[in-house]
Amino acid sequence: MNFNYDVIVVGAGHAGCEAAAAAANLGSKTLLITMDMNKIAQMSCNPAVGGIAKGQIVREIDALGGQMGIVTDKTAIQFRMLNRSKGPAMWSPRAQSDRARFIDVWRQTIDNTPNLFVWQDTVLNIIVKNGEVCGVKTSLGVEFKSKAVVLTTGTFLNGLLHIGKTQLCGGRISEPASYGLTEQLVELGFSADRMKTGTPVRIDGRSVDFSLTEEQKGENDFHKFSYLDFQPRPLKQLSCWTLYTNKECHNVLRNGLSDSPLYNGQIQSIGPRYCPSIETKIVTFADKIQHQLFLEPEGENTQEYYLNGFSSSLPLHIQLDALQKIPAFRNIQIYRPGYAIEYDFFDPTQLTHTLETKLIKNLFFAGQINGTTGYEEAGAQGLVAGINAHVSTVGGKYFTLGRDEAYIGVLIDDLVTKGVDEPYRMFTSRAEYRILLRQDDADMRLTEKSYLLGLAKKDRYDLLVEKKNQIDRIISFAKNYSVRAECINDKLETYGTSQLRRGVKLIDLVLRPQLSLYDISEMIPAFKEELEKIPDRKEEIIEAAEIAMKYEGYISREKMIADKIHRLENIRIKGKFDYNTIQSLSTEAKQKLTKIDPETIAQASRIPGISPSDINVLLVLLGR
Repeated sequence: MNFNYDVIVVGAGHAGCEAAAAAANLGSKTLLITMDMNKIAQMSCNPAVGGIAKGQIVREIDALGGQMGIVTDKTAIQFRMLNRSKGPAMWSPRAQSDRARFIDVWRQTIDNTPNLFVWQDTVLNIIVKNGEVCGVKTSLGVEFKSKAVVLTTGTFLNGLLHIGKTQLCGGRISEPASYGLTEQLVELGFSADRMKTGTPVRIDGRSVDFSLTEEQKGENDFHKFSYLDFQPRPLKQLSCWTLYTNKECHNVLRNGLSDSPLYNGQIQSIGPRYCPSIETKIVTFADKIQHQLFLEPEGENTQEYYLNGFSSSLPLHIQLDALQKIPAFRNIQIYRPGYAIEYDFFDPTQLTHTLETKLIKNLFFAGQINGTTGYEEAGAQGLVAGINAHVSTVGGKYFTLGRDEAYIGVLIDDLVTKGVDEPYRMFTSRAEYRILLRQDDADMRLTEKSYLLGLAKKDRYDLLVEKKNQIDRIISFAKNYSVRAECINDKLETYGTSQLRRGVKLIDLVLRPQLSLYDISEMIPAFKEELEKIPDRKEEIIEAAEIAMKYEGYISREKMIADKIHRLENIRIKGKFDYNTIQSLSTEAKQKLTKIDPETIAQASRIPGISPSDINVLLVLLGR
C-alpha cells in the first residue's frame, strides 16, 4: 500500500465526499479517510436535499461537476419545486431521499472514481512542517503524507450528545467522537468554539394514524437536481404528511423544561436560531397554540419517519408523553428519541476565499467545522476546498466565486468575511443578486468555468452549448416574428388578456404575465413548429427561454448593479458620512457603521447586519 498522496480528505460526510471526488476527478491522487465506510455521506438529520436557497446550491454543485445532485436524483422518493407562487428567482428544488440508498450511491461513486482511495480510521492530528501541512496521523498509528489536507470533520470534534440529563460522547448517536485535532489546532494558533444542533425523534409509521394528518404529495414533472439526468425517477414516489402540536402537547413540554439541557445550563454552546427545538418554540412563541410538523419518509422500503419540526433534547419520557397528546400519535412507537449534539468548530474568518487556512499553507476546512449547518452548504464548501486543494498541489489559479456568480460565492464570502455567531444556513435573503442566481440557470453561470478548470467534462459542456443555442434560437424567433392582431385577438380573450390594437412582435406577447410559451404556441402554429425543433430537454429549454425573456429587464438591471459594485470595490467612504443623520439607514446599520467606520463600500457591505438596501442608500448618497 502506498502512503503518499496529493490530497487527503478527513471525514466522509457531504463536504468530504464532494472534496475528495473533485480533487480526484481533477487528477490528484486522493485519500478519503473515514471512521466508518458504511456511513459515507450519512444524512445525519432529515433525509432531504435542497429547499429554499439550498436547492439553488445543489444545482450549482451539479453545474460545477459535483455529485450531490446526481446522487439525489437517483435516490429521490419525493421531489417538489418550492415557492412556485413567487418569481423564478425564488424557486427552490427539494427532494426527499431514501437514506440508505443515498449512502449506497455515494459509496458506489467514491469506489468507482479514478485516483480516489478510501481508508477507514480516525485522524488524531495533522503533520505540519515549516507552516505547511504535509500529512496526517491516525489512531492505528499510520502516517499518510500529502501535499494538501482538507478537514471536513462535521459534528465529530469532541462531540457530546444530550438526551435530558443523559450525556453521551459521540459525533452522531452510536458513533464515536473524534479527539485530538481541536487541541492541536488551538495550539497552532487557531480559534475554536462550540456549536449545538439537534435532531428529532424517528417514528415507526405503523403506529401513526395517517387519517388524522394531511397528505403532501410530490411532483413528477421534468425538474431534477442534475442537468445530466433525463431519466424517470427510479424509486417509488412517496408522500409526506403534515400535522400540528396542540395545547396538551405544549403543557407536557413546558412542564419538562427544567430537565431540558437547553434551559438547565447543561448546554452552553451556540444553537440555530432559524431551526429551533420544539422546547425553544414553546418558550419563544408562548402565545402559539400549535406548531406545524412534517412526517417525512426515510426510505422506499422502511417504516421509519423523520418528524420535521420536533427537534428536542428533552428526556425520552417527556418526548413520548408530549407526542402522545397529538391525536395521530396516540399509539406512537419510536425507533429512537431526538437529541442535541455539541461539537467544536473554527471561526471561518481564519480562512481565505479558497477555504485554505491563513495560518497553515495547504490546509483547508469545509463543512460544519466552519460553523455552517446543512448538507448543501457542506457539499458546496467541500467542492471548492477539493478544487483548491488540487490546485495547491499542481499550481495554477485558485478557484473562487463572486457573490454575483453563485450562492456558493455568497456562502463562502459570508463565512470568511463576517464569521458566524450561530450555525450558518443559506437563505435567499443573504444574496444581493437573487435574480442572477436562479436555480434554472446554474449551468449557464458555472459550467463553462468548471469545464475550463477541468472538472466539468466535455459531455456536460456540450449539453450546455446545445442548450444555449436552442434558447438563443427561440428568443431570436420571438423577437423577429410578427403577429397580426386580427389573427390572434379572439384567442387572446380566452386566456384572459387584452386584445391587440395593432400588430406586434411575438416577444410582446411573451412579456404578458397571463401567457406562457406553451399558450402562445397553441395560438401561433409557426411558433409551435419552432418549439418542436428542440431535439431533447424540451421542457427545460422552454422554461429557461421563457424566464430569460419575461425577466430580461430585471436581469439586466441586476447585472448592471453587480457591475457597479465591482467598480466600487475601491471607493473609500471612511470619514465621509455621519451615519446617525442618514434617516434611510436602519437603526442597526447606523450603529454598526458608526462603530466600525469602514474604509470602503465593499467592506461596509460585508459587515454583519448591513443589508443590500443599506448599501444602496450609501451608493445613492455617493452619486453612484
